[in-house]
Amino acid sequence: MTDDHAAQGQEPADSPYHRTLPVGERLSGQPLVDDALSSFEEVRLRPLGPMMVPEAPRSGTLDRAECGHCRPSEHTIWTDGTWQVRSGFTRTGLPFVGGIAPVDHVLLDNAPVELLAGLGPLMQRLSAAVKAVPGVARCHFSRWGDGSEHFHLWALARPAGMMQGRGAMLAFWDDVLPAVPDELTAEHRRIVAEHLAGGGGESRVS
Repeated sequence: MTDDHAAQGQEPADSPYHRTLPVGERLSGQPLVDDALSSFEEVRLRPLGPMMVPEAPRSGTLDRAECGHCRPSEHTIWTDGTWQVRSGFTRTGLPFVGGIAPVDHVLLDNAPVELLAGLGPLMQRLSAAVKAVPGVARCHFSRWGDGSEHFHLWALARPAGMMQGRGAMLAFWDDVLPAVPDELTAEHRRIVAEHLAGGGGESRVS
């Protein structure tokens, strides 16, 4: 254990699974190239790093004031008082990238069933709203949840005809495609917000 980990009171994670892992070795990235949906011609992975526990707290765990989802934001494009959709907080190479989160601070582990019951219909509405953007074929949804404990999902627009963007590859393409011009990003946000507002809630895009 390094001095940094020791200072944080961390120890190597230990489980039957962890004991199978070749920590410190550089694994072959070839499976990522051979995958039928892969967008890579070659991949060089970093050596597998040590897995230390306890993990650092996610944003909002120790101090609710640190939770970005709880604070008012200029990037909120739609809300119905229970759920909110935000977009425009970072550069994007895709036609639209946005986040869905409850207004109240909840974790997926303890979110009320009544709240989660509204998520499916909202995802359906947001998918239709994203596909209303010219040039969009599909809306991908994803959840990682390693940055903030406040439950949230991502919505990513796959451009029509972009078969290289199928599946999880779309998130990689978002990082490397040319940035969408600001005025076009704003127009796409307006389209999504107004489409959502047509089914309830209010658009926050002027």
